[in-house]
Order: sequence, then C-alpha cells, then structure tokens
Amino acid sequence: MHAINWVGFFPAALLVSLIPGASQILGLNNAVRHGIQYALAGVGGRLAAFAVLVALVVAGLGATLAASATALTVIKWVGVAYLAWIGIQGLRRAWRPMTTEASGPAASALRWRVVGNEFAVGISNPKALLLFAALLPQFADESAGGYGTQIALLGAAYVGIELVVGLGYVTVGGLIGSTGFSTRTARRIDLGSGVCFLGMAGLLAADGS
Repeated sequence: MHAINWVGFFPAALLVSLIPGASQILGLNNAVRHGIQYALAGVGGRLAAFAVLVALVVAGLGATLAASATALTVIKWVGVAYLAWIGIQGLRRAWRPMTTEASGPAASALRWRVVGNEFAVGISNPKALLLFAALLPQFADESAGGYGTQIALLGAAYVGIELVVGLGYVTVGGLIGSTGFSTRTARRIDLGSGVCFLGMAGLLAADGS
C-alpha cells in the first residue's frame, strides 16, 4: 500500500530489532547451550508472541491496554517475575555440569520448554506491547483507508525482520556453542546470562513508565 511509509519503517524496525533485549539474549543463550535447532524453535515461540501482540494492536486492544495503568502494571510485574525466574535458572545452571544432547522424549520436552520460555518472555514484556502500539501507527496513514490492514502489514513486516535478526543471533550463538568450550566457559556464559536477565528484571521493575 502506498499509504504505508516503508522507507521510514524498515530502518527503524531493523534498529529496534537489532538492539539486544531479553528475547535476543535468550535466543543467543539457547543456541550456545542447546544448539541451533532448539534455538530456532525458540525463535518460533517469540514470533508467535509478537504475532499475538500485533493482532491486539490491529484489533484496537493494544491502545486500550497501553492506556490502562492497571493492565500495564500487571503485565509489567508478570514480565519482571518471569525475567527474574529465567535469571535465577541461569545462575543455578551455571553450577551444574554440561549435559549430553537430549534425545527422544527428553529432546521434545526441551524443545517445548525453549519455545515456551521465548513465548512467555515476548508476550509478558510490556515494552513490546507499547512498541507495537506506538511504532506501527507512525508509519500508517489513517486517512488513506484500510488502516487495520496497514497495521497488519507493518506488523507482519516487523515479525519478518525479527526473524532475520533472530537468526543472526542464533547463528552467532551456535558458532560459539560449536567451539567445544570448557565447562568453566559454559558456567561463565550461564552466569553472565543469568545476571543479564536479573538486571533486566530489575530495570523493568524500577521503570515507572
């Protein structure tokens, strides 16, 4: 649609997606810890969460939730709790030995856990909801007609950009994981990711917006 400002949207969306956030760091850590196959499944969970948020914006619920202090507070503290939980799990895992590659039912359970974690981090992040509710409308023209379709197309484009960037993070993590690093290095990676997630939880908790 000519009403959509694609020229302005793509650089802005790419910049937002490239900034390391909870989802990108989680994807990177999944690739390092579990391998590219599991990390890619996790990216799918993240994209599913973003698709839900885009659908809320298209339906007009995004602006309603963004304007509700109570709703944002609930989402915020759910996000804080989940980020803190992932951080604590990372710290605990730092003192456990590296496990061998899972197979059979264990592999399936691990895959769904990775997917579930990425989905939960994406859907419980109030910044993601506010991002879609505030970013997408800036590049659509409400007076041109088909406003909901414009938002949907912009949302789909952002999800596509997030997929490409997510694949980049996963590839880097996979390369790091394939180097056969020592147990000490693995612990440092888990320790660092755990601290990062706890820090993100703290920043989100301290954010008064």
